[in-house]
Amino acid sequence: MKNIPTEIFLAAAVKAARAAGKIMRDNWHRPKRVNSAEAHDIKLELDVRCQKLITKILLAAFPKISLLGEEGDSGNASAEYRWVVDPIDGTVNYFYGMPHAAVSIALQRRKGKIHETILGVIYDPFTDELWTATLGGKTKLNGRVVRCSNRSRVGDSLVAMGFSKSKENLEKSLPHLVRLSRRAKKIRIMGSAALELAYVACGRLDVYVERTINLWDIAAGALMVECSGGECWTLPAPGGKLRMCADNGLLRRKLQLGSLLK
Repeated sequence: MKNIPTEIFLAAAVKAARAAGKIMRDNWHRPKRVNSAEAHDIKLELDVRCQKLITKILLAAFPKISLLGEEGDSGNASAEYRWVVDPIDGTVNYFYGMPHAAVSIALQRRKGKIHETILGVIYDPFTDELWTATLGGKTKLNGRVVRCSNRSRVGDSLVAMGFSKSKENLEKSLPHLVRLSRRAKKIRIMGSAALELAYVACGRLDVYVERTINLWDIAAGALMVECSGGECWTLPAPGGKLRMCADNGLLRRKLQLGSLLK
């Protein structure tokens, strides 16, 4: 794997993301079968179908690389290389007819006791926007280099928040929503972690924070923020989840976002 150029991996990830995005578009106006519904989440048959297609494309290109996904794993998730996949990030939006959802694919390589992300792809099939990033490179949107915003005044900042689904995390996040809404220009709650991170990476948002989130939601987007001049901070949370804060590198301390992750 070490002798394979990153561009080869990236091409496969882009192919898989676009293929899953086509399924999302083709089924946009069709009835959608719900596999399971929880208090604050929905799982669709299309989530499974999209991940199966992504897995098929990636394993055909790289049969020795495992895959860790929202809809299940393929191979050994602790292997040296692994794909990290969210086939439809923003499933609730998609189910309710809101065109704010995306495919997220990352490739990670083991580095000591952890895995680091070496490339990321996020594809929004509704706007036909494709974000890509490789470790040490620049984030690109449809082939054009993008950067985080340079907004440094708290009063000018556009902040996105995500809300964890447990009662405890909701209760701990809500006071920060009130605090941030008083200080920032505007607060947005948009429902797709992958797109929120992509938006931070290209300057549409200045900050995105969520108290409990899954790796597959943020693996690709976190790299994009960092490759665009921003910062993405994560801390371990119970149940294998993460606490996450991403910003343009200028606002995290001013907004005291670390206190939200405690």
